[in-house]
Amino acid sequence: MINETFSEKKQKTLKVLDSIHNLPTIANVMIETTKLLEDSSTSTSTLSRIIGRDQGLSTKLLAIANSPIYGIPRKVSTIDFAILVLGYQEIKNIIIGLSIMETFKNMNDGVLDYKDLWLHSFLVGSLARRIALDLGYKISGETFIAGLLHDLAVSAIHKYFHSSFLKIMELKKSGSYKFMEAEEETLGLTHQEIGNILIEKWNLPANLCHTVMFHHNPGRTDKAVELVSIVHVADYFVGNWKFKDFFWDDDITLDETAINTLRFRDKEHLEQFMEQYKSILETESKLIKF
Repeated sequence: MINETFSEKKQKTLKVLDSIHNLPTIANVMIETTKLLEDSSTSTSTLSRIIGRDQGLSTKLLAIANSPIYGIPRKVSTIDFAILVLGYQEIKNIIIGLSIMETFKNMNDGVLDYKDLWLHSFLVGSLARRIALDLGYKISGETFIAGLLHDLAVSAIHKYFHSSFLKIMELKKSGSYKFMEAEEETLGLTHQEIGNILIEKWNLPANLCHTVMFHHNPGRTDKAVELVSIVHVADYFVGNWKFKDFFWDDDITLDETAINTLRFRDKEHLEQFMEQYKSILETESKLIKF
């Protein structure tokens, strides 16, 4: 068998991505909800009724609203109350993120546990939103969906390039490759690049594209830098706190350009700031059920 060059692997992967004409459509409930949210006359009860049609979506939405790190002081037990306390724009962001995550859900096969991937994505999104709020950035709504979707392509690779995913895992377990290095070696692209392609297919906001594309290396972009840096920091700490085996991120390193971007003095200052969230997320990772 002739070994493929890096360029050949990349072109082959791009061809497969381009040929996925049956890329899952975003859930009807998201489309309906988005239309309703754009109409100022839409009532909370109407919106709640539409969301309530999807039990899985409703359960996840309530789980997010009740997350301690999300910051709502009272228990949120109904969709109506969730809409009231979170607001229409935040609900829209959450539903978009949840719907996209669901489209790439695949059967657990002992290699990738989707509950673990969902938990990791949820923790990163929630932590990113909290960081943005506490630092005073006016992008807190964007940070949740950006954090939730940052590793979107990990599940996409598992679903559409399953044999390649198994090869990636073999390379990583050999100890000679980090996860993203194994992705590049196998596919010619990383999950950052593949995620960016998928986000663009849905014509989602450019800031989401930048975050997905550079969440491991925010220093490489000059666009949406604060958003990308916040998601990177959240991803780094969730990965390094080792709440579960998030193997695709267990070798993540901190891009120290994020320290300056977010106006911390040094890495120690950032670590001291982040320590306030650790016990909350640790409890959350043990209790939250989806």
